[in-house]
Amino acid sequence: MGIIGTNTRVCVFSAIADLAELPQDLREELNKICQLRSVEKGQIIAHPGEVSDLVGFVSDGILRMQKTLPDGRQHVVGLLVPGDVFGRVFDGAMQFSIEAATDAKIFLFPRPAFEALLSASPELDRLMLLHFLNEIDRTRDWMVILSNPKVRGRLAGFLLMLCTRFRNIDGMLGSMNGMLTISIPISRADLAHLLGARAESISRAFHALADDGIIDIIRPDLIVLRNIEDLADEAGEPEMGEAILTDEFPIGSIGSTRRQ
Repeated sequence: MGIIGTNTRVCVFSAIADLAELPQDLREELNKICQLRSVEKGQIIAHPGEVSDLVGFVSDGILRMQKTLPDGRQHVVGLLVPGDVFGRVFDGAMQFSIEAATDAKIFLFPRPAFEALLSASPELDRLMLLHFLNEIDRTRDWMVILSNPKVRGRLAGFLLMLCTRFRNIDGMLGSMNGMLTISIPISRADLAHLLGARAESISRAFHALADDGIIDIIRPDLIVLRNIEDLADEAGEPEMGEAILTDEFPIGSIGSTRRQ
């Protein structure tokens, strides 16, 4: 995995809660082999088919996983957000490219040294296991979203996922006049690839949801959720809407405005 970018030896693990909660002696060992890299939007971090010699954690920003189809088209198959891991441990080549969807910062560890710590540390082994399980859960969520036959349903599911699985990203969620706002972290082109649609179809889906009073479009990258329950109905995921409206939701009291 040949990565070019600004390099520093100081890795502040507090940026990633899972790493920050590891025992101090283990954090010290990780820091000895860690490098913090800053990468620019559009920069390729890993190529498909290569055997990675590094394991990385996303510290800040968004990375995209991209697959080149047999006809040459490229398809975004997933997003990596702060706390996510990339690079295979112990065996295997990368099946897709990893690129920076935004300017980002990443922690990098030489794979052999990381694997040695992983084998010797139950805490690090548990962290990686939980990461893989979370990735499986997220993949299942994506499968449900992409199974929706309507583009507006897929878009609704994506917006809900930003409110749940991706809600801890700095600046992702906010509020405006008592309603939840979402900052879309990727371009419309990337979003179209991710949802299996054309950019024009994504634009029409945004405006259709706005015309129905479910969202307001402040800017192309800033959306107000006016009606979370109806958005969840569009996605076919009512339980996700209920989760957002619970008292545990971090933004505060976001009211339901279901249309009668």
